[in-house]
Amino acid sequence: MDMKLRGKAWKFGDDMNTDLIIPGKYLELTDPEEMARHAMEGVDPGFSERVKPGDIVVGGRNFGCGSSREHAPLALKHVGVGAVVAESFARIFYRNAVNIGLPALECPDITDAVEEGDTIEIDLTGGVIRNTRTGSQLRFTPLPDFLVEVLNEGGLAAYLRKHMDEW
Repeated sequence: MDMKLRGKAWKFGDDMNTDLIIPGKYLELTDPEEMARHAMEGVDPGFSERVKPGDIVVGGRNFGCGSSREHAPLALKHVGVGAVVAESFARIFYRNAVNIGLPALECPDITDAVEEGDTIEIDLTGGVIRNTRTGSQLRFTPLPDFLVEVLNEGGLAAYLRKHMDEW
């Protein structure tokens, strides 16, 4: 995984729950590529057709609240989203995102600094988000080295499979 990301911002509001990210009627899906076809369907039905690889979801407070299933971050990752940046995350969504290798970054002022369609650049290890339209920069807590390793391996399960022999 490249530690510097660049993509178009897709902006969503506060309390974006997992049923909006991928509606509950798709719970029976097990193929992440099929889940991806329904990403953000509950709030923007055409999202999966318009989003491009590396684009970035920007959210308000409590992003990913609701159910504990991994479908929501899986749908976002497999539709091509490079990262989710939000004011704050529901804890279970954040953990699920890390587990499947999708960067989830908390940045308290992100919704004021970014408009839908802006191009933003993220330095995951430097802790900087830059809006290329305005030139403004926001800081977030840089990812710790161990989390960068987990993301580089594609998530927690892939990381553990690769490194189990080291313990």
